[in-house]
Amino acid sequence: KLVAMATSTRAASRAVPWNRAEPDRLVLILGPEELLADRAVDRLRRLIREEHPDVETVELDGSGGASLAEAASGSLFAPFTVVVIANAERMAEPLLSEALAYVAAPNPEAMVVFRHAGGKRVPKLIEALRKARAKEVNASAIKYDRDKEAFLNAELAAAGRQAELGAVRALVEAVGSDLRELASAASQIMADTTGRITAAMVDRYYGGRLEPTAYKVADAAVTGQTGEALRLARYALGAGAEPVLLIAVLASRLRQLALVGGAIQSGKDPAKELGMASWQVDQARRVLRSWDGPNLGRAILAAAQADAEVKGIGGGSQKSSRNYAVERAIIVTARAAGGQ
Repeated sequence: KLVAMATSTRAASRAVPWNRAEPDRLVLILGPEELLADRAVDRLRRLIREEHPDVETVELDGSGGASLAEAASGSLFAPFTVVVIANAERMAEPLLSEALAYVAAPNPEAMVVFRHAGGKRVPKLIEALRKARAKEVNASAIKYDRDKEAFLNAELAAAGRQAELGAVRALVEAVGSDLRELASAASQIMADTTGRITAAMVDRYYGGRLEPTAYKVADAAVTGQTGEALRLARYALGAGAEPVLLIAVLASRLRQLALVGGAIQSGKDPAKELGMASWQVDQARRVLRSWDGPNLGRAILAAAQADAEVKGIGGGSQKSSRNYAVERAIIVTARAAGGQ
């Protein structure tokens, strides 16, 4: 098992980003990020056409019943064939058996590209491709803001453009998590502007869409980022977000920290005890390092008080007072996270 794990790790480490994908008889594009997978396929096709202008392209669905051997056998009219198999992670047993046999003896006049979204489905195919030393392309999901910012910087650099750090960050906040929208937004700004891209340019084009989520507000607050949490909250409130929603998410985040902390203290596994995903537990553990029991209790009470106020319980239903209640709860939470 140790040898197998080491081999798998070495194979995974050979994976390259989409813009470094190179043609070969066998190519594995692994990961759920469809934009990156699409770009890798487009690059591979372009590179093959440079050598074989009359290349034939065949697209198969891994969940269907098409024949790989037939598709990769080529034709009299094309000297080279490219076969792209989508949804390889859903490959049915008959096609999987055929694919495993093909991987062991691929046609030298064809390139077969397997698009696999990742996960634990059809592991035999990935193992066989890695054993056959297939070229591997990384299409892992881009989840974190820092990775989205790196993606945008790479997009700009590829086009010979640069941007202020604040401009890239603002574009991520404005457009959201969808990678296709980010790429489209970057292309639009580059097409409509010249020189270094600034935060003012982003605001001009996408300022109306700058709606930071309640989750970002809560995450900034529980990690002690007072200024950032207030900035995000004011943007959200200015864009029409309801104070009730902001406080509800903040309170939920604090309750989650309390539950995870309690499970850890009692020696229980928070993931099993609370039905949480492992990444949620890991995130809560990291945040809890800067908290103690009394301060967490103080923050929960502040959120409960703000919840009553934004709902108009006990008076104070004016918009300005509701917004103030949100900001006060954020300040108390962020300061408590820092032990103040």
